[in-house]
Amino acid sequence: MPLFDRYPALSGLSRAPLGRFPTPVDEVHALSASLFVKRDDLSADPLGGNKVRALEFLLGGVKDEDRIVTVGAAGSTHALAVATYGKRLGAHVSVGRWTQEMNRAAEVVAERIGRQADEAPIFRSPVRAYAWAWRQRLTGASWIAAGGSTPTGVLGHVNAGLELVAQIDAGMLPAPRYVVVPLGTGGTMAGLALAFTLAARDIRVVGARVVPRIVARQRHVLALASSTSRLIERVTGERVPRVSQDSIEIVHDAYGGAYGRETDAARRAADALQGAARIILDGTYSAKAFSVALDYAKRGPTVFWLTFDSRILTGS
Repeated sequence: MPLFDRYPALSGLSRAPLGRFPTPVDEVHALSASLFVKRDDLSADPLGGNKVRALEFLLGGVKDEDRIVTVGAAGSTHALAVATYGKRLGAHVSVGRWTQEMNRAAEVVAERIGRQADEAPIFRSPVRAYAWAWRQRLTGASWIAAGGSTPTGVLGHVNAGLELVAQIDAGMLPAPRYVVVPLGTGGTMAGLALAFTLAARDIRVVGARVVPRIVARQRHVLALASSTSRLIERVTGERVPRVSQDSIEIVHDAYGGAYGRETDAARRAADALQGAARIILDGTYSAKAFSVALDYAKRGPTVFWLTFDSRILTGS
């Protein structure tokens, strides 16, 4: 892992080796000569996506009969990933969910969560889901934060960014000006921005906001990156730089007005990518981010970070 190569002391942290890395980078020259796709949808079996990277660290040390609790929207891919890999490690997994505006992908994910988790009630609001999860924690369940966006989870995304730097240095793609990711709870964006800062690369991380502003704020992403820098410092004893405000950018108009609500721009972008590369996107996260990536590719070399595993939809 590039993160451990840079900071060997971090290899002493508990980690569950769930993923298959590095994930490949594909050209999408049929749409733009400046556009590339980082295929994190291929990060693991049976379920890929960016959440696997965080869960490698968050599920480290989990044993048979342990209890895990997390929260998310009804069709949360984070919740599905926790249920999938927590169960693989032998844990009892509880997921507190809340209602959302549904689309096809969210409906499929929601159904799979219901089958995979040991219990996955759906509440009318996030407040009620968190209250239910808190009661689970009081009885001994280990907590996995929404989206896995804690400093420990972000370490997985720092490793992802350093992985991309190694692929650039190996000549697999030109150095991008932009890396575009969906912005939900912020862990992926914070980790990538910190990785590029550590590697002294002038790459701006662009977050396509897919959740309400109260969750997806620049200040939150910077604070999460800073907390991760402090974690690395505590473990290694080395000084770790902080992510600058200029290193990240948030595109707010990708949101669409509600979590899970599809947009026309996202549908067009998803259709274009499926036609050009036979890659399927979801309407909640990845299609919205890809619509932003198409725009940024007009400005310079751009990597779209594909966080959604379409095998959820196809069953392949």
